[in-house]
Amino acid sequence: MQVPHPIPYQGSKRGIAREILRYFPRRVLRLVEPFAGSAAITIAAAAYRKAERFWINDLNAPLTHLWQTILQDPERIADDYRHLWEEQAGREREYYDLIRQKFNQTHRPDYLLYLLARCVKASVRYNANGEFNQSPDNRRRGMHPATMRRHLLNASRLLSGRTLVTAWHYRDVLDNVCSDDLVYMDPPYQGVCRGRDPRYYTDMDHEEFINWLYKLNAEGIAYLLSYDGRNDLRQYGRPLPDDLKLTRVEIHAGRSAQATLLGIEAYTVESLYLSPALVATLDNLPEPPVRQQQYILFEAS
Repeated sequence: MQVPHPIPYQGSKRGIAREILRYFPRRVLRLVEPFAGSAAITIAAAAYRKAERFWINDLNAPLTHLWQTILQDPERIADDYRHLWEEQAGREREYYDLIRQKFNQTHRPDYLLYLLARCVKASVRYNANGEFNQSPDNRRRGMHPATMRRHLLNASRLLSGRTLVTAWHYRDVLDNVCSDDLVYMDPPYQGVCRGRDPRYYTDMDHEEFINWLYKLNAEGIAYLLSYDGRNDLRQYGRPLPDDLKLTRVEIHAGRSAQATLLGIEAYTVESLYLSPALVATLDNLPEPPVRQQQYILFEAS
């Protein structure tokens, strides 16, 4: 099966998912994603049989409602999406604005799926009131319904019956993981949490998150962390503490989506951090990279 990707989402790790899976243990009882978004790593892990069970979490409740609908009734959400896609014909911009207004009133999952398929570069934006306010990409009509149906049904087949879906704060998720879990974290960074049109509902406290990493280490939890990065345009400071004793791997992630939005060609290198408990389970460790300045995606206030 081709790995499905039913939810378009800027920042998704779909393009580097197979590289991240290289650092999974041989046997994973449950994969936990506290910042799931499009759940690209969960879907890839299911497709390549890297884990037995899954926990998809995201603080964005309408997004997790969409995930629940995909897992429980993929035929219905596929039909609803097809109806919306066909109804837009000849009035695409006007129709997008109408559905965006209706979504902000109802949070219906089919409306959200349509908006994600149509918005600019799948780049989600919310206003200060938590309302979806991204504009449409007027050059395209969104994923074709037949293609979307295939992605929806295949994702449901991979995950249905063995996946927990929640809309908790990441703290509550991390407080409920155990030593049998593998946690993959791709937290939002401050550059997309703040400002007039943030991508996420709430900000991330850098120091609090670091303290949770210490807690996970103390409890022997295996985790992977996509945390810092750099590109040809910008570098981000404040490294992770050395005494976390994380193993860092660099992954070349291709063109920067944010730079593309600005009409600039730039390439991104992302860092993947492996916890001590995870490293202890791996047969072959990557060669440690030459020590470089770490560029984290948390900006100083």
